[in-house]
Amino acid sequence: MKARVHVMLKTGVLDPQGEAVRHALGQLGFDGVEAVRQGKVIELDLAETDRAKAEQAVTEMCEKLLANTVIESYSVELD
Repeated sequence: MKARVHVMLKTGVLDPQGEAVRHALGQLGFDGVEAVRQGKVIELDLAETDRAKAEQAVTEMCEKLLANTVIESYSVELD
């Protein structure tokens, strides 16, 4: 089973990388971009075939390592 984890900074947390990207886009002539939030996508290949167990395992991975839950939120997709 494949899992995809999307990790983003929580609303209200300063995103300096996103701001740098927004500024660079403006310098390249893309003036309509008002805000950019940058995150990360983590893809996992899991041996687990039970969907509920896989979701539980990936959630635990996020809580312990993949996301800093103080300042980041995450979502999990399973295929």
